[in-house]
Amino acid sequence: MRPIIETNQLTKKFNGLIAVDKLDITVEPGENFGLLGPNGAGKTTTINMLCTILKPTSGTAKVNGYDVVKEANKVRKSIGLVFQDPSIDDRLTGRENLYMHANLYGVPASEQKERIENILKLVELEDRANDLMRTYSSGMRRRLELGRGLIHYPKVLFLDEPTVGLDPQTRAHMWKYIEELKEAHDITVVLTTHYMEEAERLCNRIAIMDYGKIIALDKPSKLKETLEGDVILVKANNLEELAKLLTAEFGFKKIRIVDDTVEITVKQGKSLLPRIVEATATQNIFVESILLREPNLEDVFLHYTGRGIRADSGKERYGLGAMKRRRIK
Repeated sequence: MRPIIETNQLTKKFNGLIAVDKLDITVEPGENFGLLGPNGAGKTTTINMLCTILKPTSGTAKVNGYDVVKEANKVRKSIGLVFQDPSIDDRLTGRENLYMHANLYGVPASEQKERIENILKLVELEDRANDLMRTYSSGMRRRLELGRGLIHYPKVLFLDEPTVGLDPQTRAHMWKYIEELKEAHDITVVLTTHYMEEAERLCNRIAIMDYGKIIALDKPSKLKETLEGDVILVKANNLEELAKLLTAEFGFKKIRIVDDTVEITVKQGKSLLPRIVEATATQNIFVESILLREPNLEDVFLHYTGRGIRADSGKERYGLGAMKRRRIK
């Protein structure tokens, strides 16, 4: 069986800046494939090239067997796309938006009514179908955009940060709809996200992107196995002093401060818990709590990139080097 998506040295440059750098990926039919990375990693640019919105600077890509440059129209008929930013006409009703999209994609007139009713039922918007989109909540709009992207039964559904800005409950509902639609119509899903737990739970395979490159690609479980360690979480009254102390005492290499917690990735973490508490007892450091957990994809991303996926948010600080830089400032 041929891949539903395959790229060869796919590259995109903007005024000399390399946004996507010689990308080689394959996606199998029926997969949930995740592109994971922070803002600016190249995820959206990759999606835009695969969807024919942007032309590659060099390299090639095929979607459903069609070249994204030479056979762009056939690619477009093969895909559905839910953009990161709202892209729906709020002057129309929900039902009118679906009809407009069905016509644009050539859905036979004899099938449109049934397909639209099925979509409305699936995303639970039957009772609001005749209301103007401007009266919908953000969650309702995203649900309708999902349904709209599937009205023509695409082979591949591209989801570019589909749940950004939504509350956890609405996000959970969104994924329920996506899975139901996927199973009903044998659709391959390509997802970009910076929500680690979302990618870990939903994706068969994940490609971690940073600075336009794929730096790791595998099943979530396999990616976590590369860390070969446990994660110790320590909350204390003086995090910077605690991180310094633990680095000096134990020689920890993978240590960072995230919000109000020191995180350490080590082998045989369980045996270190009492030693960490003992080491802080003689210092002016009060340990509020200490926990042990298995590594997650956030830890994987830090391992491969040296920074966290939400580094651009300003909430995360890294190791002793970051502490020194903050002092200099």
